[in-house]
Amino acid sequence: MSSGRTLLFLEDDKDLQTLVSTFLREKGYRVEPARTAAEALTLLERVPVDAAIVDGLLPGMTGADFIRELRKTQPDLPVLFASAFWKDLKSHELLTRQLGVARIIHKPYRPEELLVWVAQLFAPVTPPPPPPEALEDEVVVGDDLAASLAALNAEYGSRLREKVGGLEALLGRVRAGEREALDEAYTVVHKLHGTAGSYGYAEVSSAAGRLELVLKPARDGGVLDAGAMEEAFRALATRAAVPVKPAPAGAPGPVLPVEGVLLVVDEDAAVLADAERLGRAHVVRVLPARTADEARVLARRQWVDGVLIHMHLGEPLGGISVAHALRAEEGLSQLPLAFTGEGGTLEDRVAAAHAGASLFLPRPFTSQDFTAAAERMVAARRPERSKVLVVDDDPDAITALTHALASDHIEVVGLGDAHGLMEALAEHRPDLLLLDVQMPGPSGFDLCRILRSTPEWQELPVLLITAHLGLEFRLAAYQAGADDYISKPVLREELLARVQARLERARLSRERAERDALTGLLLRRPFIDGVRTRLAEAQRLGKPLALCFLDVDHFKQVNDRYGHLSGDRVLTRLGRLLGARFRREDVRGRWGGEEFVVALLGETAANAKEILARTAAELAGMTFEGDAGESFRITFSAGIAATPTDGAAVEELLKIADARLYRAKANGRNRIET
Repeated sequence: MSSGRTLLFLEDDKDLQTLVSTFLREKGYRVEPARTAAEALTLLERVPVDAAIVDGLLPGMTGADFIRELRKTQPDLPVLFASAFWKDLKSHELLTRQLGVARIIHKPYRPEELLVWVAQLFAPVTPPPPPPEALEDEVVVGDDLAASLAALNAEYGSRLREKVGGLEALLGRVRAGEREALDEAYTVVHKLHGTAGSYGYAEVSSAAGRLELVLKPARDGGVLDAGAMEEAFRALATRAAVPVKPAPAGAPGPVLPVEGVLLVVDEDAAVLADAERLGRAHVVRVLPARTADEARVLARRQWVDGVLIHMHLGEPLGGISVAHALRAEEGLSQLPLAFTGEGGTLEDRVAAAHAGASLFLPRPFTSQDFTAAAERMVAARRPERSKVLVVDDDPDAITALTHALASDHIEVVGLGDAHGLMEALAEHRPDLLLLDVQMPGPSGFDLCRILRSTPEWQELPVLLITAHLGLEFRLAAYQAGADDYISKPVLREELLARVQARLERARLSRERAERDALTGLLLRRPFIDGVRTRLAEAQRLGKPLALCFLDVDHFKQVNDRYGHLSGDRVLTRLGRLLGARFRREDVRGRWGGEEFVVALLGETAANAKEILARTAAELAGMTFEGDAGESFRITFSAGIAATPTDGAAVEELLKIADARLYRAKANGRNRIET
């Protein structure tokens, strides 16, 4: 096979460069390697390339900075970005939207995985015919290439002890306070983290990744945790001494549990040590912090799935200020929170609910408590599960497509009779539809046209599956309203790539359609939908639900006296406050104008009033600035209705809460009526 494509491969790790370049060349690509940004820019001046693979950490600069420089001369060059970090949504947006990165590949990656994304860069232009083995799970690797990769793997494994020995010497200099040695050690560990996994040594890669996390704060100017460094290095040395034999080239890598990252904030060293021990036992990486400042530094520097905070850290309710500080950080307004404390009084639990905690653990917490909290927070922080509906009259095809797509993030539902499509859509509410073109009865084209003429399903992403790829088919597919198509036999990696891309685009579109641009809160219709879901959950579990109507006091006077821009700043600040407080399961929205709504799952009217009073006090303590620079403060009034006393339907609760809001205004404002 010869693709005729030329790739720039910018990676300063010589081992990884050798492995990947060998693999890609065997697959028909021309590879131009470079180990520094300067070398790559010089190469680009004399060699035209079709795409670039760029590592996130380069000597002297980041991969993102290199791409910025690259975009000055080659704004449209397809780029794959490889890194062990850059996993949060803000970074993803920076790379994909601002820098035009086609895909972010998380290290460690296998050469076979990289090949899929490289091929995908060019698939829309010249899609290669799928091989006969296309429905198999793995990429097929020829005998000669397999032998070459096996030899490279063995050679790399034989040098692991030498690499770790050199690292040990560097860490000795780090302990002596040499800054240069710290930078060198971090670079070595970063390369081990990314490259060992690519060569198949998953345990070595994982251990190197843990050491990398320990060194990174010190490298960025913080304090080195010498004890954690020693512990992490011992784990790495143990795994490198007897490395697990890598899987054969072309075979799927081992399926390892997804590690969650849990930040634990507690002044008690014994509690922190116990949390770290429990984390190791349950495949959760625990980041210990003793103060609010330490917690904020850790949360800024890496992805965190959730935070467990001592309620009385340093002082009564001192943990609340830690929660507020963390949720004030950019990108962390919805960070899952849990508190731990002795007793768990009503005051503590109300304060925890207002701060955004979904869990309150007794102190000391048990292994079961910790595991349940970690699992719940990790699940809340990860992307929501999407649902794909597959319509095909061939049961074997449905089975194959389900096997290819089903995962922790994608649920697949099969339908063998096209006549039942509308009923299946109403029942399952899928996020994406896969349609076979040729079926008994209505064809995939017909079904697609029906959906595009039905308002409820006009925006549903539709992918057609076909054995035909001629010009006539492509025109017919797009004219029927399909978003994309994929050819039979289906290549698993291509199917996954196309489905995931469409799901992500649909998710972003829903976000834009459902949220108010000024406050970031849900608009009226999606808010009502969310409350209906919470009401059903509350009724099923026998819990109450409180619905709160809020209205900014004298808002017209704010606009008239201080300017409409000041009014917008008030609404934005209140929206952010409501977004950062309360729990993930609570629903918050902008009803319209200066009116806001909040639904609190599991809370009585009395508890909701206490929780909302904290928000009112927090808002009243804020100072706003008018368009001419003058200072002013604001308050809000609120009315609360709750199930089951005030009714069981959304409409009933809204009506009663609204009436109580007007009563609060009639009684002098800056008050909450229940």
